[in-house]
Amino acid sequence: MTTAGAGQAEADRDEKGGIRTALAGLTTRGRSFLAAGVAAAICSYVLGQSDLLRVGLLLAVLPLVCAGVLYRTRYRVAGSRRLSPARVPAGSEARVHLRMDNVSRLPTGLLMLQDRVPYVLGPRPRFVLDRVEAGGRREVSYRVRSDLRGRYPLGPLQLRLTDPFGMCELTRSFSTYDTLTVIPRVEPLAPVRLSGEAKGYGDGRQRSLALAGEDDVIPRGYRYGDDLRRVHWRSTARYGELMVRREEQPQRARCTVLLDTRGIAYEGTGPDSAFEWAVSGAASVLVHMLERGYSVRLLTDTGNAVPGEGGDGFAGASQESADAAGLMMDTLAVIDHSDGAGLSRAYDVLRGGNEGLLVAFLGDLDEDQAAVLGRMRQRSPGAVAFVLDSDTWVREPSEVPGPLDGSGDRLRMLREAGWSALHVPRGASMDELWRQADRERRGVAATSGGEGP
Repeated sequence: MTTAGAGQAEADRDEKGGIRTALAGLTTRGRSFLAAGVAAAICSYVLGQSDLLRVGLLLAVLPLVCAGVLYRTRYRVAGSRRLSPARVPAGSEARVHLRMDNVSRLPTGLLMLQDRVPYVLGPRPRFVLDRVEAGGRREVSYRVRSDLRGRYPLGPLQLRLTDPFGMCELTRSFSTYDTLTVIPRVEPLAPVRLSGEAKGYGDGRQRSLALAGEDDVIPRGYRYGDDLRRVHWRSTARYGELMVRREEQPQRARCTVLLDTRGIAYEGTGPDSAFEWAVSGAASVLVHMLERGYSVRLLTDTGNAVPGEGGDGFAGASQESADAAGLMMDTLAVIDHSDGAGLSRAYDVLRGGNEGLLVAFLGDLDEDQAAVLGRMRQRSPGAVAFVLDSDTWVREPSEVPGPLDGSGDRLRMLREAGWSALHVPRGASMDELWRQADRERRGVAATSGGEGP
């Protein structure tokens, strides 16, 4: 839950606007009264009826007086906006709380509050606030919802003043606005062991000692609570006090999520398109692996890695998992198709090796890109690919029951290169595919005689 900065609006006299601003605020009723008054005055002159002139003057003066009084009325109000939450998954609702404070010594008249929101979030909210006493406040709220991910500005807040007769309306705008971030849908995933381990830390992880040999271990002084089995007796005899071996420092397991954003690899648009499924699947894997203690990064076909801490792009020890997840979710909220034609830039990032588990979400592939992915597999101890064939997503499910011949050839090439490659049908469940990928990895490990989970 975040709080927006407060803005202030003052309905006082504008030196440059003058009476022109007040006349521009006349409503349809005010303009009608003014026109009727002018017409009655002209008729009284033509017909010589003095009584009709008095009626015309009354009709014409009333809207002008209302405009002048409203324009010269000094209202000082402060407004604030609060989003709950400020980051929401696609298809979910967020509530926007508006608060108006009368900071002047005079009560206000009738106020109409209006907030500007993009059309994809719903209709523009409007509220009518009755008289607000001096020092008083009013609070209202409304809901917004979007099926499309993105970053949407809310505001600025507009305050419309009106007179009791409805002859004139003046609008004052606040200067501040907020941003609602709609992130991709995240599907909970089963805790499978795709990389041969169940957690980000464990006995199977690489560990680093201070030095390699038993005789070269750098000890430290004994601290209350240390296990006596860790006492280093040779150093104790040398220094004359209890010394213990330094604890082994576990290294966080790594996971790279590769998202193919090439525009030529996907067809169709909208929340049910293949590209949106790939973005949602990448978000689900990122959140799942972070929750299990992995050091995770998001990599795109353009070679950009998020988060960008350090040269390897992984979230380091100084970056909390929640912050890393928020940064990657914000990136996925606005990610769009790239103009690239291949995956070579992503391969250049992965050439350093020691990348940990590699999970890829891919669009249409040709033989060259399948070969590049085969070389990527050599840089990772485990690799899982979810391949989305655009034709199976654009056509009706009854027309395309399974992967087409070209897509099947690419899947076969990836599997021969060591990938656990799965075809993603239209509307598939990410959790089911995640479990299927684990079963296929287990089968590959059993066939090759490798170590199981």
